[in-house]
Amino acid sequence: MRLAFMGSPDFSVPTLHALHAAAHDIAAVYCQPPRPAGRGQAVRRCPVHVAADALGLPVHTPARLRTDLAAQAAFAALDLDGAVVVAYGLILPQAMLDAPKHGCLNIHASLLPRWRGAGPIQAAILAGDTETGVTIMRMEAGLDTGPMLLREAVPITAPTTAATLHDLLAALGARMILAALDTFPASVPQPEAGVTYAPKLSRDDGRIDWSQPAEAIDRRIRAFDPWPGTFTTLGTTVFKVLAAARVDGRGPAGTVLDSDLTIACGDGAIRPTRVQWPGRAAMDAAAFLRGHPIPPGTVFGA
Repeated sequence: MRLAFMGSPDFSVPTLHALHAAAHDIAAVYCQPPRPAGRGQAVRRCPVHVAADALGLPVHTPARLRTDLAAQAAFAALDLDGAVVVAYGLILPQAMLDAPKHGCLNIHASLLPRWRGAGPIQAAILAGDTETGVTIMRMEAGLDTGPMLLREAVPITAPTTAATLHDLLAALGARMILAALDTFPASVPQPEAGVTYAPKLSRDDGRIDWSQPAEAIDRRIRAFDPWPGTFTTLGTTVFKVLAAARVDGRGPAGTVLDSDLTIACGDGAIRPTRVQWPGRAAMDAAAFLRGHPIPPGTVFGA
């Protein structure tokens, strides 16, 4: 099929590779424009841009679409059979949704209608869901409201982090979109019940509130690995908790209970297993404590 591919982050790259390997005619790749990033603020291409360049595919990076009539006309002129959209980052105007013969198909990392929106992977872990998955959806003007072509579930278990789930769902979505393009199954409207929304995350969402139960804090740590990451404070110092285990323990919330850095929560306790002190590399908590012991009775902030 003659396709446009529209995506930007790492999550989108496996699908681009799968479409290319399956010999689909990728007429154009659309992604976010290069932007300054990192400490040096060097201009960097997004992961999809890098992958498309490596494959020799033409890349388009419009800053906006809804008001760019020239970009909309150029898209229509591609004479596409379909478009595949995976975490692109721009809203497609109706004219672009209608341009391909078979419409625009979206790979969404949740079991719609649960977790529409920007952060479905993190939201599913944070909420304590026991499963999530991928939905292949025919796009319409609403936010993730279109009819569904395929859905496939995967379990969320105690060790699951956003990082591991991200990679699993990215691979699953790539496999599912090939099946959808091959068979074009009948679309099914999303149920009206059970709709939830996953908001866009900010860095401050990673702040640990020690008054919460250990179970909720454990989910937050796993949900926000690797971004935005979870952190607490010791005085004015920001202390990152990158991984942790739930353990037995009781005490005032935020208080260090023993020399192994067991920290009391609102109910139960957690023990960080991987941490990061400002200006230092991430390391196992045991190694960190050998050089920077934190005595029992120390209180971390909210």
